[in-house]
Amino acid sequence: MSVYSMTGYASAQHSSANTTSDTQDKSVNSSHLGIEIRSVNSRYLDLSFRLGDELRAFEPALRELLNRRLKRGKVEIRISVESNTPNLIAEPSIRLLQRLNAIQDNIKAWLPQATPLSVADVIGLTVGDTSSSKDWQQDITELTEQAVNALLSAREREGARLAIMLQERIKQLRALAAQAGPLVPQLVSQQRQRFMDRWQEAMGLVDGGSLPEVAHDRALAEATAFAIRIDVAEEITRLVSHLDELERLISKGGEIGKRLDFLIQELHREANTLGSKSAALELTHVSVDMKVLIEQMREQVQNIE
Repeated sequence: MSVYSMTGYASAQHSSANTTSDTQDKSVNSSHLGIEIRSVNSRYLDLSFRLGDELRAFEPALRELLNRRLKRGKVEIRISVESNTPNLIAEPSIRLLQRLNAIQDNIKAWLPQATPLSVADVIGLTVGDTSSSKDWQQDITELTEQAVNALLSAREREGARLAIMLQERIKQLRALAAQAGPLVPQLVSQQRQRFMDRWQEAMGLVDGGSLPEVAHDRALAEATAFAIRIDVAEEITRLVSHLDELERLISKGGEIGKRLDFLIQELHREANTLGSKSAALELTHVSVDMKVLIEQMREQVQNIE
């Protein structure tokens, strides 16, 4: 299964031509339906619609369709209709003018103070009449499916690039963990010997004398406890285990974004602990390099569905 990003863009268009006939007027009107879908990362699926007034009735069906096809992301859907006529302003038919005149006479019979229709009013009523005559139900459904398919393809391509980047960072983190591994027993041994030497100096045995048995045992116990506190072998083991799980999830694909985000937090915690327990400059550098790589991974994982 593929890895999907939550970032993507897709668009789709559809044009149709309608011929209106009248005893006095014939014209061909063309309508253009356009859909744009933009998607960015989000914790949940957040749908936002930008629809014209004549298309708002389709929002529930569109919301159901997108909920069925998408899982996560902040998604904005824009749908617009443009009508193109041979003239800049559509000329109203004789039949429509007669009907408007009759309606106006009836209104003025009951409301003598009513304002007569202006030319702008008549043109506005005419445009409204022609634009509402087209039923966009089937076209919108088919075009939205087409746009969603294109969006999923774009999100899949972006997801594949993110997966490659994550795999590269995982390899670099494994190399750093392998570099830190051999340093651990060496550092523990060095710190233990240094602790014993300082204890001996503190006891005033700088001339090569030996520690009393009780003092020696106490020094050995303190040195061992200190060595345990600075031992980062457990952190390195857990870090490698998290990297194994990351690789498994990326290979599996699907809806893995939230689990990847959790593992990235765990990686960051282990790298922080490694740095805080470090007793050598080499391990400090390894910890810093790890945290840089993990932060880069965290930023990209935020975009995975």
